[in-house]
Amino acid sequence: MIEYRFPGKVVLVTGSSRGMGATILEAFAKAGAVCLLNYFNDAEGLNRKDAEETAGRLRQHGATVHLLEADVRSFDSVGGMMQKAVELTGGLDILVNNAGICRDKTVKKMSLDEWHSVLDTNLTGVFYCCKHGAEVLRDGGRIINISSIAAWAGFHGQANYAAAKAGVIALTKVLSKELAKRRITVNAIAPGVIQTPMLGVIRPEVLAEYEKQIPVGRLGRTEDVAHAVLFLASEESEYITGQVLPVTGGWF
Repeated sequence: MIEYRFPGKVVLVTGSSRGMGATILEAFAKAGAVCLLNYFNDAEGLNRKDAEETAGRLRQHGATVHLLEADVRSFDSVGGMMQKAVELTGGLDILVNNAGICRDKTVKKMSLDEWHSVLDTNLTGVFYCCKHGAEVLRDGGRIINISSIAAWAGFHGQANYAAAKAGVIALTKVLSKELAKRRITVNAIAPGVIQTPMLGVIRPEVLAEYEKQIPVGRLGRTEDVAHAVLFLASEESEYITGQVLPVTGGWF
């Protein structure tokens, strides 16, 4: 197994208080990176609690971890997070845009709020983070955007989610050209069905049917996505940019 190392590199993963984002950031912590853990401060304080627990786990690997509260839906909030990152660490080397939500409904039943909330978080939030992040990323840095198989598959009830994730792919391709002169690569990962809390919105019988269609015979793990992120963040991937890497177990 390849062991990637990122000693002294500064990585920011949005939405990393739990789930896939936390696994990705933990992989970087094990690899020696300075970790910036982003979370959204919900009214109940649950995300903050999760963020502190995740930070404690990452520090057990000897990593330096800073918590950064920001709402990716807000241009000013993201700008403040990036400025705080500079104050704490001097700049970024790797930005992973992971924060995302689901609000599944058929188009007929989908409210305007359910449409806009997903687009605002899953697409506009990535744009804000890329725009502000590019200003603080060091030359030779990496941007890795988390898209989804939904961008291609068009799953029932996911018009908002699929549209946002398809937009992330288009944004990735354009930005890869705009930042190439600074040797900053911009790539996307399109996970399939991954075992995260977000799966709770999918009925068990639907999940079982999905699993039957996956050639490798199992649902994806958050570690599967983390391994792909580390590859695209590594020096070995410096000639890869503007690409989408499916992590789907062979599905689609």
